[in-house]
Amino acid sequence: MRTTSASIMALIEELAKLPGIGPKTAQRLTFYILRSPEDQARRLAEAITRVKENAIQCSICCNITESDPCPICANEERDHGVICVVEQPLDVLALERTGVFHGVYHVLHGALSPLEGIGPRDLKIDELAARLRTGDAVHEVILATNPNQEGDYTATYITQAITRPGLAITRLARGLPIGGDLEYADEGTLARALEGRRAL
Repeated sequence: MRTTSASIMALIEELAKLPGIGPKTAQRLTFYILRSPEDQARRLAEAITRVKENAIQCSICCNITESDPCPICANEERDHGVICVVEQPLDVLALERTGVFHGVYHVLHGALSPLEGIGPRDLKIDELAARLRTGDAVHEVILATNPNQEGDYTATYITQAITRPGLAITRLARGLPIGGDLEYADEGTLARALEGRRAL
């Protein structure tokens, strides 16, 4: 015998499909939406619909945008000679929050993972190579893939695919977090910090 309405159960099930949302959190979100004013729930539904209808990929960097080219690629004040390669659109947001990087981006939409069947054709690697063939002004590519096995494999593959005279290929530095203690760092992090040391 059903004790909860079909519409409530349907919303719980859909919310539970989101990454990082388990059944309990989906239930809490559902009942929060039920308690919130109707106009707030309607704005949420409209925002979801709008983003699905309007979001496209930038034809240059493959980031998610509503205009083509995206605002970053269209910005003439940015350094178009430096391309930062990231795995996901969320990585662009993270780097932009720092306010330090003033170049442009290229979004791969994933990382190479042979175990999961994700190969070079599943990512935007060919688009990056084509972009570099037509963009003689590009003098540096920063590989900002995640510091894990898939990210390292992806960075190595891209390095081999795009190497050309005059093009600097760099990787984000790795090491100790600010405010961290050496005694709590794992061996891999400490090793990377030692390898990436620089003069003061």
